[in-house]
Formats: sequence, structure tokens, C-alpha cells
Amino acid sequence: MTTRFSRTGRIGIVGVAHTPFGRLTTETVSSLVERVTTEALADANVDPGAIDEVFVAQFNSGLTPFAFPSSLPLGASDGLWGRPMTRVENACASGSAAVHQGVRALLSGLAETVLVVGVEKMTHAPGAEVSRALLGADPRLAGTDSPAGFAGVFAEVAEKYIKRYDAGEWLPDVLGAIAAKNHRNGCANPWAQIRKDLGAAFCSTVSEANPLVAGPLRRTDCSPVSDGAAAIVLRRDPADPLAIVAGIGHANDHLDPSRRDVLEFAAGRLAVGRAFGMARAGLDDLDLAEVHDCFTIAELLVYEMLGLTPRGEGRRAVEEGWVHRDGRLPVNVSGGLKAKGHPVGATGVSQHVMVALQLSGRAGDLQLAGPRTGLVHNMGGLAVANYATVLRG
Repeated sequence: MTTRFSRTGRIGIVGVAHTPFGRLTTETVSSLVERVTTEALADANVDPGAIDEVFVAQFNSGLTPFAFPSSLPLGASDGLWGRPMTRVENACASGSAAVHQGVRALLSGLAETVLVVGVEKMTHAPGAEVSRALLGADPRLAGTDSPAGFAGVFAEVAEKYIKRYDAGEWLPDVLGAIAAKNHRNGCANPWAQIRKDLGAAFCSTVSEANPLVAGPLRRTDCSPVSDGAAAIVLRRDPADPLAIVAGIGHANDHLDPSRRDVLEFAAGRLAVGRAFGMARAGLDDLDLAEVHDCFTIAELLVYEMLGLTPRGEGRRAVEEGWVHRDGRLPVNVSGGLKAKGHPVGATGVSQHVMVALQLSGRAGDLQLAGPRTGLVHNMGGLAVANYATVLRG
């Protein structure tokens, strides 16, 4: 599981594209895919005819009448005609699943250049319909109309955390601090859905403007419903890449949460460990991380899963500033899913775009000082499908 890439050459990200995330009423799945396909190929300075394979990530789950997106990149260029194109779906980790499929195609030797596109159109649907679609990723609630939606699933996680670590008094403030950090970061991201510094006091308080959604989770603890797309071009042995894929890891856990400790994120730890092993890297080598903060409690558990702190002490990472943009490991400098938005199929691809831009010095107002190594962590369901990528500049 820790085979390195040297046997088949370096895999690099050579071009990226990203739409704004949010309520994109004038866009369709087709227009979003065509837009990022055109822009990613131009950014990579790659002719469409040089693309050997295409992977399109979309969760969909019935949110749009059209659920067959694999050939949509052809709308950007007839030069892509005849190329193998495949839709990839693995719940909220669909984007990273598609990226990893692209990497594997390159490692197999069957491709030299690969296009990966992630897309989702969600905001047109009523809230209850979106909630029902997302609950398809939970075996207990699939097909139901749970009013809390997937927030209810992670609210159960937060309640378990409170019980295990006697965290009732301090957890709301810590989750509010995580939300405030990500909203503050998102202000500098031109693609972010929510570009507003809400402040820790607002995010930590239950109010008419910030009501409880499920259990202890408030509205500011939940990522928004979003439309958007992102794309990357991957190439084997590139001359001048934005970033090199140094390691990848993927691990799945039981769908049934009763068969595991949901506070452990154990398969996520395994995926990250596999990526670290392949990259011959570790936590101390990272200069930034884009992690899956679908809910603030998820980001808190990722701190502990990564080993930033012992179990039950993740609060230290945010309270002592470790995960802020000027801290020892900046987490979600882009604003994360919390502020940037979460168009499900696009999320994992977007995370790779954000880290690649940082490592190439092209992140604009988001730019950190000279980062060399970054981590992408993307998960589907309640830490069921887990993907990790280590990228180097």
C-alpha cells in the first residue's frame, strides 16, 4: 500500500480551473463542465487532442433530471471526441475519487495526460429534496425525510463527543471558533460562496440569525448547499507542474456506524497514513491542509485523526492558533467547505486546485508564505469513503 511513484515517473498537476461556488442560477451542469474544461486546458496549455482520458465526478443522487454527465466535457471541444470518459461517484468524496482515478490511469501507463472535472448543481432543488438526496449516503436514513438531514448524522457525532469528553460547556465555543476561522479565511477567496467574517461570538451563539439545526449544531456549523465546478489536468513527467502528486491514500469503513467508533475516523487515519507512506512524509512536513469540514465537528475530529492533538484535545489546535493561516499547520485557508461551499462532486477537485495554487504561488490573496507540501483530505458519508493526497511544490 506504500508503493512510490518513481517506478512510473512523476505525476503532476499542470492546469486548474474553478468556478465561483454558490447559487448559480444561470448555470447548468453542462455549462459548468464546459467552462472548467475549457479553462483548465487553457491553463495547462494542453490541446484537447492530447487528453488521453477524462474522469467526471458528480454525486447527483437525483438532484438533476440529467444523471449521465461523463461526455459533457465534449461540449467544450470536439478535440476530446472519442476519449474514454467516466463518471466517478463516491458520495461527498466523489471529487477526490476522480482525481485518484486519474492518477491511477497515469500510473498504469495507459495515459500520459488526464482531465478531471468535478461538478454539482444543487441550489435549484427544494431543501427537503436536497436533504433526502444527501441522506442517500447513510444506510439508516436513505429514502427517509429526516428533517435534520445529514446535519442530524453529525449532530449525533457531536453528542457522542460531548458525552465521552465531558465537552458540553466548551464544545459550542470551539465549534464556533472553527466556523469563524473558516469564514474569515473565505473572505479572501474570490470563489467562496460566503465571503463574510462572521466572528467567533456570532458563530458560537444560538440566535434567530444562527439557530440550532440539529443537536448542538447551529447553522454556522454546517456547510451550505452549493453549485459549482472545478477541474485539473494531470500529466506524467511534466516539465513545469503547479504541484507534484507525492502520495495518495484511500480507505473505506463500515457504512453502519454501530460497527465502529465514529469519533475515531479510523479509515481516514489509514488513508492519510497511506498517502504519507507513499510520499515518505509526515505531519511535520505539511505546510497546509485542505480538509473535509462538512460540519465543524468533522474538522475538529480531523485535527485529532491527523495527530495534531491527542483524542479529546482537538480544541487546542484552534484555541492555540495552530490551524490558523499563521499557525503551525494552516487548515482550510480557502475557507473550507464551510465558507467556500460544498457542491458535492466538485469539492474534492476544488481542494486539489486550492493546494496546487498555494504550492505554485498562484493563490492570490489566499497565498501563504512559501508552502512546499500540502494535504488534501476528502471524505464521503460519515467518514466512510476516505481519500488523502499529499502534494509537493
